[in-house]
Amino acid sequence: MKELKNIKYFIFDLDGTCYLQLEEVFGQVSKKMGEFISKKLNVNLKKAKKIQREYFHKYNTTLNGLILKHKVEPHEFLKYVHDIDISFLQKDKTLREELIKLKAKKYIFTNGSHDHVLNVTKHLGIEDLFDGVWDIVDSNFKPKPLIEPYNMLIKKFDINPDLAIFIDDIAQNLEPAKKIGMKTAWLINNEYWGKKDANKSYIDYRIQSLPSFLQEINVLKAA
Repeated sequence: MKELKNIKYFIFDLDGTCYLQLEEVFGQVSKKMGEFISKKLNVNLKKAKKIQREYFHKYNTTLNGLILKHKVEPHEFLKYVHDIDISFLQKDKTLREELIKLKAKKYIFTNGSHDHVLNVTKHLGIEDLFDGVWDIVDSNFKPKPLIEPYNMLIKKFDINPDLAIFIDDIAQNLEPAKKIGMKTAWLINNEYWGKKDANKSYIDYRIQSLPSFLQEINVLKAA
């Protein structure tokens, strides 16, 4: 952990990382994806869900597959699938306190949309604590774990990857970060896609809780 004392850039995934109720949120998003595909491609919901899963596994996001295979308008898709009710998300006072204490630049890096980031972070009470947000639109709809958005992110925000750490709940998303020189932390979870390849050497830290991890780092930095 001592090496984290000098980290100057903290890059956070959003969903499943800044909050843990992933199924409650993404259950809604997933349902709306199926509805969108059904309407756009004129197929029944069963076929739509099959397409949704296939594209996610083959193209890293369902949206990426829809763009490549069907030239779907991405902004329309993002607006539709992120129009969800997340009023159950509570303000995370501990996370807010640790983010405030963290003497470093802080960014969110997500395959979701900027509107979704704002919606989630407002509910968590942390929307004002980040130095930048990098979403799927900024990435030209190239999703993690493709390496291009990682390179675009560090160029845009002038991040030195040797002084950065990336935290994500999907283990595979950490590989490109490690390749470009970042430290990496995986938020332990039992989601099939999240834990796939979680035993790989490109993961430096395996953490149970984001607020607790940040608390440890803040103690180190204060020493």
